[in-house]
Amino acid sequence: MLSIQLLSLSALADTPWPERIHTALTRAGARVHGLGAAPDAVCTLVLAQADELLSWLPAQGGALGAGPLVWVGPAAAGTAWEALVAQGVSSWWPLASWPDEVAATVWLTEALAFELARWRQQQTLHRQLHQLRTQMDERKWVDRAKGLLMSTRGMAEDDAFRLLRSAAMHANLRVGEVSRSVVEASVWAEAINRSGQLRMLSQRLVKLAAQRLLGVDARRARTLQHQARLRVEDNLAHLAALPPLAQGPQALTEALACVTRAWAVLGPVLEQRPGPLTLLEADQHAEALLQAAEALTDALELHGARRSLHIVNLCGRQRMRVQRLAKDALLATLPDQLARAQALGPLLDAFEAALLELERAPLSTPDTRGLLAEARDEWLRLLRGLRTAEASEGRAALAGSSDALLGLFERLTEAYEHSLHVIMA
Repeated sequence: MLSIQLLSLSALADTPWPERIHTALTRAGARVHGLGAAPDAVCTLVLAQADELLSWLPAQGGALGAGPLVWVGPAAAGTAWEALVAQGVSSWWPLASWPDEVAATVWLTEALAFELARWRQQQTLHRQLHQLRTQMDERKWVDRAKGLLMSTRGMAEDDAFRLLRSAAMHANLRVGEVSRSVVEASVWAEAINRSGQLRMLSQRLVKLAAQRLLGVDARRARTLQHQARLRVEDNLAHLAALPPLAQGPQALTEALACVTRAWAVLGPVLEQRPGPLTLLEADQHAEALLQAAEALTDALELHGARRSLHIVNLCGRQRMRVQRLAKDALLATLPDQLARAQALGPLLDAFEAALLELERAPLSTPDTRGLLAEARDEWLRLLRGLRTAEASEGRAALAGSSDALLGLFERLTEAYEHSLHVIMA
């Protein structure tokens, strides 16, 4: 026995039609219920005028059940037909179809059978369309994931697909699902890397300004400072377009906005001619940019919800630390800034602890181990430069080692970003 929901809206509720339709449905062998009283209802009939039905439908949500929605009432006018279909009305049965109860019973029996058959056919077509779209979507993700593995890992196309298929079998997922996860993991890792670069650039810009003021390879420092400014602006624009920030939660959007505001304050100060007071003012604003970029990077790691992203954040933070060490050591040579040199201890300890963690990380490869060994050697040279920063030779050695370390940790961070451990996690 069919279960039918029947509802009469106000305009037609006080007419003979609701009772006539209820009787006809019962005689046709259906169980008739009010709205929401029959979870197993296969069809919903609403007796109403077109305008009141259009006003009533948007507030119903999922209360109408899973079957077809049939409107019973006088004909609509103008564009109301399109609006009714857009709201989910599947059929219209005119009141003139039932001149009496006998005719109504016969007509309803046939109409319900036809409507339900048509509905089932539509649902089959919808499922087939959904399946086709899913297959096309998964093919797109597979192609993107293969391209990613080919470009970042140097894999052949067949090898990339075999890796994806093997991971899918191991995880009991479809290849398309694994492929999408690979692409999304890569995007999150890129976002963390670029956000982490902003931390580093906040310190590098002031460090290069200090080099210009102190005459430490000043001409080259000016060129590098200009490049660093362009890099900040490029990273901000790129981050804003990445899906985690362009389409992600509001917390990430707000965190990026804080970084943008901090840069808007620091940028104009850096355009001024370097001087002791200007440099110290720039350093204060750079600290605000650093804190905002740190918050954004940590938020990206948190929302990325992949433990493997931690290694990208950890390694990327080392870039900032070497630039901050060099910056503070250079600023410590300015009048009344000696306390900066005395406060370097915690920063040195943090760098050493992170370097040890990277060296002990189980996901290292021959390439990353080689880069870490180079970083360890360069780190020792930087420490020697720190001890002689009062002399021009020491400042030059410090600036050179900090740049060399930056280059090594840039390569390391990129290697971790593109590692199989991160993108296949």
